[in-house]
Formats: sequence, C-alpha cells, structure tokens
Amino acid sequence: MKTLGHFAKAVLATGILFAATGAHAAGSLDLNLGPDAVQFEAAGEIAHGVMLGGGVLHSDYREDATIYHAQLLGAQRTRERDVGIGARWTQYDTDYGNGGGLGLGGYGYVYLPQAPSVSVGGYGFYTPSVVTSGDLDDGYEFGVRARYAFTPNVDGYVGLRQAAADFDNRHGNRTLDRGAQVGVRLSF
Repeated sequence: MKTLGHFAKAVLATGILFAATGAHAAGSLDLNLGPDAVQFEAAGEIAHGVMLGGGVLHSDYREDATIYHAQLLGAQRTRERDVGIGARWTQYDTDYGNGGGLGLGGYGYVYLPQAPSVSVGGYGFYTPSVVTSGDLDDGYEFGVRARYAFTPNVDGYVGLRQAAADFDNRHGNRTLDRGAQVGVRLSF
C-alpha cells in the first residue's frame, strides 16, 4: 500500500503542475500499462512551442521502483512530425537507492504518409553523473512506440520501454523497468 500512496501523491502533484500551466493552453494526459509497470504523465503548453510536464513510473520489474520526472521541452507538432527536446529532472525512489538528477533528451515521431493516423518513433532521456544527487550516479529511460490516432484528440499506442540507473552504492547498475506497454494519450 505504501507504493500506491506514492503513486497517488505523484499523480496529484502532476495534476497540480498541469493545472498551473493554465486551462486555456494545449496539453495532454497519458497513461500506459505494462506487465510490471504503470506510468502516468501530464503536459501543458506554457508558451507557444514550450511544454511543461511531469509524470511518474512505478515498476515491480525486479524490485520496487518509482521514478518521478518534471520536464521543460521545446516542441513542434505538424502533420508530418511531432518532436520535442529539452531538460528533465528525474527522481528515483527504489529498493536499490534514491537520488535525482538533471538530464537531457526528447522525443520524435513521424506520421506515415500512406496512413496519416499512424505515427512511429520514440523518446530518450539521459542523466549524467555530473548533475546527480543522493545515491544516483547516472540514469536513463528510452522507448519506442507505434501510435494510432482514433480521433484528433485520442491516440492509442503500443511500445517498448527500458529504464535503468547506476547507484553509488553496493547495488551498482540496475534495470528498473523493461518491457512492452500499451497506452492511451488524450490531447486538448
């Protein structure tokens, strides 16, 4: 139940962050599930082409791990592509160690000309040891996805994700989540 409490707090914090971006701005809510994990993310446009967002990933892949993040990205969405690049603070709360750090990364998807409702792409964020705190030495999360737009505001997707961290303690490098996922993203 402790894990559920952490997840609920993270969802609440993300909701507050999202509400702070303003109800009039473009935004999205994203939920995905995997065999060992659940992830929730929210993002909102704070200025034209600038997205503020956050989320939480809870995984029981090998041991208990909860990964929180807040990010600020420059983003562009057209009929041909959906891309964003920027900075992300990631905080790890795991059975192996705790800590956080500032990383860089982004996402990119291309829409298929033959099937404009379909897009393929991925995302990745890396946190190097020079900007970490606590037990964290470095960490990363990356994934690939195939998305289908059921409506202009609802995407469903399938994908693969891996999240790992290297801790400055006896646990060292650990994969915190790996596997398939299925999700839905609401845009408004």
